[in-house]
Amino acid sequence: MERYLLVALGGALGSALRYGFGAWVQGVLGPAFPYSTLLVNLLGSFFIGLVLRLSLEGVLSGEGRLFLAVGVLGGFTTFSTFSYELLTLAQGGEWAKAFLYAGLSLLLGFLLVFLGYRLGGALVG
Repeated sequence: MERYLLVALGGALGSALRYGFGAWVQGVLGPAFPYSTLLVNLLGSFFIGLVLRLSLEGVLSGEGRLFLAVGVLGGFTTFSTFSYELLTLAQGGEWAKAFLYAGLSLLLGFLLVFLGYRLGGALVG
């Protein structure tokens, strides 16, 4: 039961962080492109790489991994929102933006999870 509570609390925190960060990004950059979801997913990719590496190296406990990776970052990242925004761009005939958004999300997300993982290794190595 304690593990479920860790995930639930982390998820609530991650969701609140996503909402606040997303609103701030939208306010700064505007609604013309789904910048907030893109940046949330990229940051989430970096931090999940970092958290999982620190967990694998024994620096972070299993409970810490659950709280941060599954809870906080699971609540923070927004794949379902990404999918909907991609559909909205495509339905609006904005194919260039749709491909740019999908490409940036996937390629930069992969790069950032790799960098976070490497940083985790460097911090403990």
